[in-house]
Amino acid sequence: MTWRRLLAETRRRLGDAAAARWLCQVASGTDELDDIADETPTRRMVAHLDAMLARYDEGEPLAYVLGRWGFRHLDLAVDRRVLIPRPETEVVADVALARARSLPAPITVVDLGTGSGAIGLSLAHELPADGVTVWLTDASADALDVARANLAGIGRRAANVRIAEPGSWFDALPAGTTVDVAVANPPYVAVGSPLVDAAVTAWEPHSALFAGADGLDELRVVIGAAPRHVRPGGWLVLEIGSDQGDAVAGLLTDHGYSSVEILPDLAGRDRVAVGRPAGGDGERRRPTN
Repeated sequence: MTWRRLLAETRRRLGDAAAARWLCQVASGTDELDDIADETPTRRMVAHLDAMLARYDEGEPLAYVLGRWGFRHLDLAVDRRVLIPRPETEVVADVALARARSLPAPITVVDLGTGSGAIGLSLAHELPADGVTVWLTDASADALDVARANLAGIGRRAANVRIAEPGSWFDALPAGTTVDVAVANPPYVAVGSPLVDAAVTAWEPHSALFAGADGLDELRVVIGAAPRHVRPGGWLVLEIGSDQGDAVAGLLTDHGYSSVEILPDLAGRDRVAVGRPAGGDGERRRPTN
């Protein structure tokens, strides 16, 4: 039994060539599967592959089975402590990057409710190495452990990242910390929503998914708090549900935000809300202390 044959059998079993290759790569311990195609896997490798296939057969999401998932330029460790990063959130990161790049250095960014660290670590990885500080916050100590494990994956820019103690949204930041860009993928699914895939409900952390009867509970908290923590001229960037554009735009406007926009994801659905907290239209001013 060679890796070539094992890969072919796994592909037939799953009917998914990409998933079969990823599983075999993890079991073999190398991404260069073609280089070992004619080698014989060890018993431990075969047992690892069998265990992953059993988990996958039971409905566990592929990302959790693999223990890692790609997000923009990063390969992130993921497990049931955090949400699986999704393409829609890559769009959120892209919008936050554009807003951050529009501001003069030095800048401070916070990824609120970071989970695996996907957004915040992408910002740290893709923004300049100098003049950037990125904070990661989360109410879950377990999630912060996952983000911390992913920190090494961004190389020397990891020096720009600060991981806060567990805490809710902005409250997790050290006292007196203000930021230029705040970005969040908060829970925004209504409790009992029939639109959520059953596998998502079964496997992913509910605290990162559900937010009250209309899905807006946590968005209200973040929108209400941001003006006290985002410097004048800064930005708040939020991932939202595809049916929440009008409601979130209304919340931002009601709280005095300017430059409010609802932006689409790659499928053309409402996905990102942006705005400048009250008083943020003018030139960005830095504290004197």
